[in-house]
Amino acid sequence: MKRTETQTPSHLQQGTCAVNIKVNGEEKTLYVQPWVSLLDGLRDHLNLTGTKKGCDHGQCGACTIICDDKRILSCLTLAVMKNGSEITTVEGIAHGEELHPIQQAFIDHDAFQCGYCTPGQLCSAIGLIKEGKANSREEVKELMSGNLCRCGANIGIIDAIMQVKDGGNNE
Repeated sequence: MKRTETQTPSHLQQGTCAVNIKVNGEEKTLYVQPWVSLLDGLRDHLNLTGTKKGCDHGQCGACTIICDDKRILSCLTLAVMKNGSEITTVEGIAHGEELHPIQQAFIDHDAFQCGYCTPGQLCSAIGLIKEGKANSREEVKELMSGNLCRCGANIGIIDAIMQVKDGGNNE
């Protein structure tokens, strides 16, 4: 696979770090200052703007991504901490034109309104299902509590997760 670099090494500022990551299946190199968050690296250096900056304090979950098969808050993670990691953002969860089952379930259950929190909600939902922790509606509700939907689509979000978790349609 071809490695994509965010800038050529000749343009580096003193103290810039090279961070090698695999993002949505593609090898990438970020050249960032050590204090740059993974969120800012993804958005500003790789132009992956699907991951949203909400509170920038780890309280809203809008920046949730999947890193090494676990849900993380990218605003609280320094990019340099994830050198060598495999990352999935909302841009990488579908397979071409085929939606990920959780994306289809969100549509089926009208699990979004304004949509700002949706990328983080989707990544968090995929992560908690992969983690094997979504065993009941109450557990899903608790495990998604770090992802805030200010529009009130929480019931649809939980319904969508339960549909995918159960492998069928809960309507």
